[in-house]
Amino acid sequence: MKAKLGIAPIAWSNDDLPELGGKTTLETCLGESRDAGFSGVETGGKFPKTAAGLRPKLDAYGLKLASGWFSGTVLDAPDDLAEEKDRAAAQLELFRELGAACLAYGETAGTVQNKRDAPLATRRHLSEDEIKAYGRRLTRFAEHCAEAGVPLAFHHHMATAIETERDLDLLMRHTGPAVGLLYDAGHMRFARGDVLRVIDNHGKRIVHVHAKDVRGPVIAGLDRDRQSFLDAVLEGAFTVPGDGAIDFAAVCRRLADAGYQGWFVVEAEQDPAKAPPAEYAGIGHRALSAALTAAGYQIEG
Repeated sequence: MKAKLGIAPIAWSNDDLPELGGKTTLETCLGESRDAGFSGVETGGKFPKTAAGLRPKLDAYGLKLASGWFSGTVLDAPDDLAEEKDRAAAQLELFRELGAACLAYGETAGTVQNKRDAPLATRRHLSEDEIKAYGRRLTRFAEHCAEAGVPLAFHHHMATAIETERDLDLLMRHTGPAVGLLYDAGHMRFARGDVLRVIDNHGKRIVHVHAKDVRGPVIAGLDRDRQSFLDAVLEGAFTVPGDGAIDFAAVCRRLADAGYQGWFVVEAEQDPAKAPPAEYAGIGHRALSAALTAAGYQIEG
């Protein structure tokens, strides 16, 4: 079993909360990612948007491009998906040229994940019929991405229309095989789902993994009728493996049992003033490396 370790830049600079690391340079992020032992990164707002611009940045630090977020709106898009395909074209080209494993698709139609004044409880809810119709369009968009040379990995996410285990189960039921799954233990735990059962039910669809941990007491103390997703981030809901409530040794064993191989990306949006990114990158790398090794993975890079 092969594993590659990557990290997301959100620990250094948060695109939704510019006050968190807004002045931190891309070079600091890349250098500290490398120094912590990671072999790859995901993209963020400060990354160049072309291969010609990004490749030399990554090469300078010996890093690969693992993946990166795409703010999709297929849920509300016209059936022809023409505008959605146009919006994704440059990112698909960048990812194909730099060998990214997948496009991390997050459904942002109607999202409240980036709205400080929108409580968690106000997120969009879909009926099974709505998810069924959405699944058909999402499958066609995923097939388009695959034809462009970049598989789609769907990211279930707090404060979006596909947040809970129930939402994800229905989406997997009503999408075709072109829609891969980006498994995120932290978001699923936050959504009160069973992080191991999700792997049992959908392990064969998992094409990318975000290793995000949560602080149990912070999540338990949230008022979801009053507080937003961004409020939760600022209170410290998320952290890296080795510093939170999730048993990543069990998660990695279950992923190995499911046959998953590929990127494991540490991702934890935190206030860098309270959780220094370089320090927490090291904590995450050590904890995840230990969990993967114990599960029988050989870590590459």
